[in-house]
Amino acid sequence: MSNVSQYGVRRFGRVNWLGLWTLIRRENMRYLAIWQQTIFAPLITAALFLLVFSIAIGPGRADVMGFDYVSFLAPGLLMMTVIQNSFANTSSSMLSAKVMGSIVDTLMPPLSPLEMTIGFLAGGIGRGLLIGAVLCLSMGLSLGIWVAHPIWTVAFLVLGGMFMGALGLLGSIYAFKFDQMAAISNFVITPLAFLSGTFYSIQALPSLMQPLIHVNPMFYIIDGGRYSVLGVSDGSPWMALAVICGANICAVGLAWFWLSRGYRLKS
Repeated sequence: MSNVSQYGVRRFGRVNWLGLWTLIRRENMRYLAIWQQTIFAPLITAALFLLVFSIAIGPGRADVMGFDYVSFLAPGLLMMTVIQNSFANTSSSMLSAKVMGSIVDTLMPPLSPLEMTIGFLAGGIGRGLLIGAVLCLSMGLSLGIWVAHPIWTVAFLVLGGMFMGALGLLGSIYAFKFDQMAAISNFVITPLAFLSGTFYSIQALPSLMQPLIHVNPMFYIIDGGRYSVLGVSDGSPWMALAVICGANICAVGLAWFWLSRGYRLKS
């Protein structure tokens, strides 16, 4: 029986709520089932970054934006850890399904391209939010850094996770092998992450490099996250919010378009 009636409405309604919830649950259970690797390991990595930088820089480092360097660094590491794991969740889920040939199990059910996009992104955002919540609590307990603007923090965590989750989905749709995905991560994602202002204020950069930083969407995620936690930033949080929303429209829209066309999925 066709899933579409003569009026163009699927027989179970305009939204397949059961199918969408099942996909969202599957994507979140993927990382929760191996939480030691997907949740605990990133937390340890972020803690090691803070430890190494605090030892290497030492107490003699001048304040940055009115905060000691470790306090300045912590929100940047928070946001970078969140977005990297959102990217990893969607990219590994889609690419693993393609490589193992189980992508048909996702394409065959009566899910619309928009429902598939939402389902995959929900997994990336969920993983990022869980890691972000634990990191925020850890920063407060260990460093005494408590979130200054909770609503802004949630907004940047969700939007940052959504953007990087969409990039992970795009990369895994385009790639056919893990080597290709690794190349995308190493030559595109990692440079953008390290040139995002996570480890420094852009005011410390040469004037010729600053315009390049401002075309990097990750800079606005990091900068907005730093404002939400510390209350200071290199730019306006409203500008960061607008840029991230625009970047999300482009990235999520392209992911939906590729899924709707079956680009590099059905061939």
